[in-house]
Amino acid sequence: MKNHFSKQEPKIDVAVIGGGPAGMMAAGRAAESGAKVILIEKNNFLGRKLLLTGKGRCNLAQAEFDKRKFIGEFGKNGQFLYPALLAFGVEDVINFFEERGLKTKTERGGRVFPASDRSMDVLNVLIKYLTNAKVKIISNAEVIDLQCENNNIKGIEPFDICARSEEQKRACSSIARLIIKSLVLKNQKITANSYIICAGGKSYPQTGSTGDGYKWAQKLGHAIIPPRPALVPIKIREKWVKDCQGLSLKNVQINVVQGGKNQDSRFGEMLFTHFGVSGPIILDISKKVGELLASGKVILSLDLKPALNLAQLDQRLQKDFRKYQNKNFKNSLNDLLPRKIIPAIIMLSKINPDKPVNKISRQERCVLVNLLKNINLTVEGLTGFDQAIITTGGVDLREIDPRTMKSKLIDNLFFAGEIINLDGPSGGYNLQICWSTGHLAGESAAKFYYTGIS
Repeated sequence: MKNHFSKQEPKIDVAVIGGGPAGMMAAGRAAESGAKVILIEKNNFLGRKLLLTGKGRCNLAQAEFDKRKFIGEFGKNGQFLYPALLAFGVEDVINFFEERGLKTKTERGGRVFPASDRSMDVLNVLIKYLTNAKVKIISNAEVIDLQCENNNIKGIEPFDICARSEEQKRACSSIARLIIKSLVLKNQKITANSYIICAGGKSYPQTGSTGDGYKWAQKLGHAIIPPRPALVPIKIREKWVKDCQGLSLKNVQINVVQGGKNQDSRFGEMLFTHFGVSGPIILDISKKVGELLASGKVILSLDLKPALNLAQLDQRLQKDFRKYQNKNFKNSLNDLLPRKIIPAIIMLSKINPDKPVNKISRQERCVLVNLLKNINLTVEGLTGFDQAIITTGGVDLREIDPRTMKSKLIDNLFFAGEIINLDGPSGGYNLQICWSTGHLAGESAAKFYYTGIS
């Protein structure tokens, strides 16, 4: 097999930096389009963060096939995704995996998972895709810098192989180690005709997403929208929340309140943790909460019974009270609420837990009804990048051509994935960004190799 890094052929066609979902898709598509491609990953294996998605099950897509509705979930920046979605949309993603032997299934909320419930199966499809396309993979290799002249990247600085432990070096394939060692010893750069940065954001930094791509892009002249954690659990001030740790609530509503006004709301499932709240609807409102915290206090109003209005809930409560009229108050709520939250509700209602149900006044019942429709949780903050599923912020979209994913500032540079300032709700939307922008960037970078234009 010919060595792309020999003295006779030191240059390759497309260099992709970052071996996450966007990087793997970009590298595979570029190679599939005829380019000689190298994929550079700082970890000792590809897709480390991908394996964590969907709690290890990998929610690989969202089965919303109406493109306009799909991009509407991304807010004001959603229109940017439209060309990439046209080129490689939701159906294309599902077909991509199905055609390569990965059976999928669609669950509640349109969430598409591998039928095996194993994220490793998704990764294996991608690795086989790269192998079949003859992408050269260098793992355990950290890029130091990108060299640029006259609005063109001229090469990638040698890898920081010397700073890595012997154990890390052994984790590389023998071929990749030899290539890296040769490059470093000869002080050569990796040069390519075009470059795709897919280095991710800052979420889950333990997986290698440490924001390196932002530094490179900024050094190359790109504006960076300040990164913030998104799809992240929320810390709550009230101490009783800790006592509900592990309790999952379904079909509840959360309203985000600031200054007495409702700023956002979600319906679905949430989870109490030792520090606050998490779960799908909490993750989806976390970005808005983070934005609001910059200007003041934020309250989460929890409605335990959103399907019932106040009058209907009062009737339901009266029915239960008649059923348990000879019991104490603390033993009367088991039909209405999960057991784990009952002590907190009793405490917040300020009704004596040992008071006989038939002695509870109408006023006390009204207080209880209003409480069940509006439990206030005071936000202390977000938990940070180490628990964030994605990053909001990144390379300014105004400086990227959405038709090609090419930089408007650097002639031979492309972007894909989480590094750009585009993010959506949970449920497969953010992986779709990776698949679609990665596919488009790979194809565009390969076209750039053949034509010199994009």
